Amino acid sequence: QVQLVESGGGLVQAGGSLRLSCAASGFSFNNYRMGWFRQDPGKEREAVAAISWSVWSGTIINYADHVKGRFTISRDNAKNTVYLQMNSLKPEDTAVYYCAADWGHGGTWYREDEYDYWGQGTQVTVSS
Repeated sequence: QVQLVESGGGLVQAGGSLRLSCAASGFSFNNYRMGWFRQDPGKEREAVAAISWSVWSGTIINYADHVKGRFTISRDNAKNTVYLQMNSLKPEDTAVYYCAADWGHGGTWYREDEYDYWGQGTQVTVSS
């Protein structure tokens, strides 16, 4: 049974930090690109970051422009876990954050329809 379980969300003041985790099980984690998306009520879900790894190409990381320099995505293949370190948080970062898994390393990292599995999401609220 495939599971993606996010944790680490919460309430933080603007300028603060949070670290999200996503524990994966039920599939070959190493073979999947892992992504973080977010959705604020009334808005479309948007891509935040993604990370893939292979023995041939190493680690490939992508970020959305609005989080570059503030967020860092990483993965621990031994623990089947992907992380999102979020620094210098802004009120506009408030959203439900979702972890997702996409088989392979090609395609377009920011397209929702490329991802095969999704977590339930964790709420991040940034107060001004």
